[in-house]
Amino acid sequence: MKKIIITIDGPAASGKEKIAKYISKKWKLSHLDSGILYRRLALIFFIDNVEINNVYKIKKKLKEVNKISFRNSKKIRTQNISKLASKIAIHSCVRSFVNNLQYNFVKKHRKFHGFVIDGRDIGSVVFKNADLKLYIEVNPEIRAKRRYKQLIDSGEKSIYPKILKDIKLRDRRDKIRKNSPLVIPKDANIINNNGTFKNTCMQIIKLLEKF
Repeated sequence: MKKIIITIDGPAASGKEKIAKYISKKWKLSHLDSGILYRRLALIFFIDNVEINNVYKIKKKLKEVNKISFRNSKKIRTQNISKLASKIAIHSCVRSFVNNLQYNFVKKHRKFHGFVIDGRDIGSVVFKNADLKLYIEVNPEIRAKRRYKQLIDSGEKSIYPKILKDIKLRDRRDKIRKNSPLVIPKDANIINNNGTFKNTCMQIIKLLEKF
């Protein structure tokens, strides 16, 4: 397989990270989860009590951020941080900051065989010229059930109806936001992830066989 960039877009809790990790492992690609970067910023804003509706204060804080970890952790996977990440993502200055982190990551790590990058606007905005674009579709109810199980398994108390409500609200916020709204990227291959993960993988394998 030649060095390629694969983008994975989709709504919240659609399984983008799991799919990206599968592709990364099977085809030996470097995985970059843009959601981690937004969550890391959300955690910083939360700890420093930054007013997320005050663009001036957000920009000021971004100038103070010298380094962002690309590593996942339980502390950024809480429901509160997830909500906060969604709220700060509407600001163009935040999206530009995260996009630059992603551009620099790909540019700096040219030694990798290729990259698989997941998020909300990766194929539509960040890497428009990606070699392969995937868009993950899953019904809100199924996404809510999977997120509920994930939170319960991690030890966080959660209520399914509330998760479903939050997911629908986040979908709406992501789709109507002014900066980089959630859309199906041009030339994207739609992957149905409503069923088993095995079925999802079969759809992806057929596409990647071309490379």
